[in-house]
Amino acid sequence: MLPKETVLFGTAGVVGTSVLAWRTLFPWIGDDIQFLKKSRKAMAMTDKHIADGKMIIDLFEEDVLRTPKKSFIIFEDRSYTYELVNDQANRVASLASQWGLKVGDTVAIMIGNEPAFIWTYLGLQKLGIAVAYINYNIKRKALVHSLKSCEAKVLIIGKDEELFHTVDEIRNEISETPVYVQGKDVKHKGDYLPWDDLLLAVLPAQVTKSAREGVTYETPSCFIFTSGTTGLPKPVIVNQRKALTYAVILLLIGFRETDIMYTSTPLYHSMAGGLCLMGIITIGGTMVLRRKFSARSFWEDVRKYNATYFQYVGEMCRYLLALPQHPLDGVHKVKAAVGNGLRQDIWEKFQARFRIPRIYETFGSTEAMTSTVNTSNRVGSCGRISPILNRFDLIPKYIIDVDPTTGDPIRYKDGHCKQVKRGRSGLVITGIPKNMQHFKFYKGDLHVNEKKVIRNVFEEGDAYFNSGDLVHLDKDYFIYFKDRVGDTFRWKGENVSTCEVANVLTALDFIQDANVYGVQVPGTEGRAGMAALHLREGVNISEILEDIYKHCSDNLPGYAQPLFIRFSQSMNVTATFKHMKVEFVREGYDPSLVADPLYYKDDSKKTYCQLTHQIYDQLQIKSKL
Repeated sequence: MLPKETVLFGTAGVVGTSVLAWRTLFPWIGDDIQFLKKSRKAMAMTDKHIADGKMIIDLFEEDVLRTPKKSFIIFEDRSYTYELVNDQANRVASLASQWGLKVGDTVAIMIGNEPAFIWTYLGLQKLGIAVAYINYNIKRKALVHSLKSCEAKVLIIGKDEELFHTVDEIRNEISETPVYVQGKDVKHKGDYLPWDDLLLAVLPAQVTKSAREGVTYETPSCFIFTSGTTGLPKPVIVNQRKALTYAVILLLIGFRETDIMYTSTPLYHSMAGGLCLMGIITIGGTMVLRRKFSARSFWEDVRKYNATYFQYVGEMCRYLLALPQHPLDGVHKVKAAVGNGLRQDIWEKFQARFRIPRIYETFGSTEAMTSTVNTSNRVGSCGRISPILNRFDLIPKYIIDVDPTTGDPIRYKDGHCKQVKRGRSGLVITGIPKNMQHFKFYKGDLHVNEKKVIRNVFEEGDAYFNSGDLVHLDKDYFIYFKDRVGDTFRWKGENVSTCEVANVLTALDFIQDANVYGVQVPGTEGRAGMAALHLREGVNISEILEDIYKHCSDNLPGYAQPLFIRFSQSMNVTATFKHMKVEFVREGYDPSLVADPLYYKDDSKKTYCQLTHQIYDQLQIKSKL
């Protein structure tokens, strides 16, 4: 099963082949050696923490004792020291201790990017309570499902007025769940509890470690939700062990306690709320936090706060590159950028214009047991999957042949799968060690967990995690993200579930069926949402366009609302009644290819308007700017 390169390496070692000869035979070995050196040092810290029985909250409290006056969070021109955040976290713990919850119980927080998110998370960690990061963009059915799937005993919402209205819409459906509201006087509302008043009434006394006695490395630290093929958000379990390992990537890329990370992506995501937040806590660094990404304010913030690193998603980089050039474009103290989704077509332009010494593109999913990161500055790559690295990795990663139409792994005559050859694309899978076969990716339904596992891949009895991602493997074993398979695509840095969007659309009584998919728009990252709709007999298209627009706006976050709609006379389905999307994806929203009535989302008119050839050409030109 091992590639011939692995066998050759063994032979070379036996006969004492020189390093120069190795590099001649395998020119990519230098990248492997450098990565192994960096990863071993990074893993050594995590191993030591685990050997010492340290959890994330223990490391935070050590940060507080070691550097109490150091800035932990910089937010809207104010510095929040480790000591101050700890005081607030202690208040949260004191208040939460009155709820009678036990270690491992879940409290959901629906808070925007602000320090309150962080000290609320830390305060609950002091009691061993798992924290569910709720996406503040979701509404109604998806919100109810999220709260119930993580079995939230309490919900804490932020001070944003819109958050209150979103929760108020579903209050009757979660009537048994206490809801605490930050930054709002709700004394006159019997269904809500005033968080700020209650928090001020308790003392910030340090909580003893005995309060979280019973927490193990398998105990959930938090739940981070991801959109999947089931159509609704799923709570991914981030246990205490995984929370510690987020620091490995930051250590790999050279982030130290003297560094400052600028992040403006949502904390409910694994990049900001996992890699950045938990990694910075573990290392003892500083985070500059912004409520929302702003292209015009980005570099001004980076300069003002002396950020040495920033975290990105690909679309952010494209927005920044679209700004008019400025004399201060390359004036900053940034050493490196870390993130995912930066496309190869703008990589070098972005790096050169803004004078970014290193770009560390990562690959992985919230549920995965491991991830990759491009530490070689190879343009477009998100890491390496090589035979040598797999030999030293306890959780190896492989790329296997996949059916491009169904997204299913290809099984050959012997019933097993095959690794792709260099220069080919395939599906990334991650090994599940035999002693971790019981591992759960999501809280709740075991059936949902099992769907992410591929068994008997290379031999009977083995098991691998299905990433759902297609990557390209080049001749030097660097990988490049290509696309997602199945029923999920990415748009605006978010995962969009086609099933969820289709379910929202078919809730309208005049829509008989909906086939949702992603289409490529030149000059943008990911795929934009598009829906093929089959209407009930006798429905007039012109009379329902505003209704569709309003229904999507009311029930879906902006990134999940279809940008394009086509009205089909019938739906093409497989023998098992699954929607056939390949042809629809190929045709996209091009009126010269689509014979069906075609419409685009017009926010200025709050409706869907007919997509003519002229408007299509204008959209193509605009998207490339």
